[in-house]
Amino acid sequence: MTTTPTVPELPDTKGLQRLDAAHYLHPFTDHAALAEKGARVMVRGDGIWLWDSDGHKVLDAMSGLWCVNVGYGRRSITEAVARQMDTLPFYNSFFNTTTIPAVQLAAKLAKIAPAGFNHVFFTGSGSEANDTNVRMVRRFWDLAGQPERTVIISRHNAYHGSTMAGASLGGMTGMHVQGGLPIPGIVHIGQPSYADHGTGMTFEEFGVYAASWLEERIKELGPDKVAAFIGEPIQGAGGVIIPPPTYWPEIRRICDKYDVLLIADEVITGFGRLGKWFAADVYGMRPDLITFAKGVTSGYVPLGGVLVGDRVADALVRGGDFNHGFTYSGHPVACAAALENIRILEEERLLDQVAHDTGPYLKQRFASLAAHPLVGSAESFGFVAGLSLVRRKAAHVHHQLRFDPGLGVGMLCRAHMFEQGVIMRAVGDRMIIAPPLIMTREQIDEMIQKIRYCLDLTLTDLTARRWLD
Repeated sequence: MTTTPTVPELPDTKGLQRLDAAHYLHPFTDHAALAEKGARVMVRGDGIWLWDSDGHKVLDAMSGLWCVNVGYGRRSITEAVARQMDTLPFYNSFFNTTTIPAVQLAAKLAKIAPAGFNHVFFTGSGSEANDTNVRMVRRFWDLAGQPERTVIISRHNAYHGSTMAGASLGGMTGMHVQGGLPIPGIVHIGQPSYADHGTGMTFEEFGVYAASWLEERIKELGPDKVAAFIGEPIQGAGGVIIPPPTYWPEIRRICDKYDVLLIADEVITGFGRLGKWFAADVYGMRPDLITFAKGVTSGYVPLGGVLVGDRVADALVRGGDFNHGFTYSGHPVACAAALENIRILEEERLLDQVAHDTGPYLKQRFASLAAHPLVGSAESFGFVAGLSLVRRKAAHVHHQLRFDPGLGVGMLCRAHMFEQGVIMRAVGDRMIIAPPLIMTREQIDEMIQKIRYCLDLTLTDLTARRWLD
């Protein structure tokens, strides 16, 4: 005798939306607008797919928030977490104590990190890790007998978190106008966006030119005042800004020339997204500090930290107390999740897959979207990609006509994506993706098909509104 499988009863979406609007303050949200529309309630995930409370199936082309690298539904991670919670759900790293998962993860990270990284400082998030970087580089120069070296240089349109220091390091004006940011001692230079600043130059020439902005600012401030430069290898939340291959080697040369520490914020690019454990190895950055989070646990449990290069670590070890840390630094459950996540990445050879198979295939398929009438350019690297929506195409990216930012064309396109079952993020009029690393060629084809269809819907919508005239 066979039985019919039971279909899970769907939650009360409207009731959950009412509770959400009444009590839950979301990140980066217009809460009045959200309350009117109602939040989308996600209830289940498996592989690259999500299901909401109304039963709609959605292809998650953003890996949650750049983080679910090994996909949803990994039972071995939940089992590793459960075992650790049964054994020791928590103990802190204060009072000269440690836990087995924290020690094992620190050793594992030192093994997979770029050469010269043998220490790690754990935090609960990437934002906390970048706050740690501010404390760490200033402590380093204090110990070096140069306490006046306190200024950290970042870039406009960068994203380094949402804490006071993280948001200050970031270069997003919308964050700075709320709260009197940036805090003192943090300044910004231009981002290496070829579309915005590269007129009259080749891509490679622009990379060297954009790096020169760092040297100009160091000279302006005085080399004896500059502690560090921080940058995302590829700017993520800023719109997937992929720098020329000449950019990071020139940045490294400038940092060496003026003895400025280099911080690579790899919260997005770490743990396989570009086909290597860290993008620092892809670009030849040779950083002094590496920020990580997100993909270290594939988002299953919050965890972040700083990989500390030997030069900085040796100074901190010799320097006595480093008066900084968090209750959840090295949380044993989060570290257990990270260890299993890294095992999956290794055992399934997902980095090699992204580097040599699905990454190049995604690049080829995503580039085909540039033929669409609305798309001015479509770029990718590994498993991050972005395309620009334009009002009028042109042979050269600098001659294309863009939309008025006030029209919100990117958000209009994003709405079509959600309605058609694919999550693609809008950054202004730039549409971006960062799929789970497990995505197959067939699933890439399905994703591109969905994106192209939604671009068609957006084109029809814009034509009806006469926004293309």
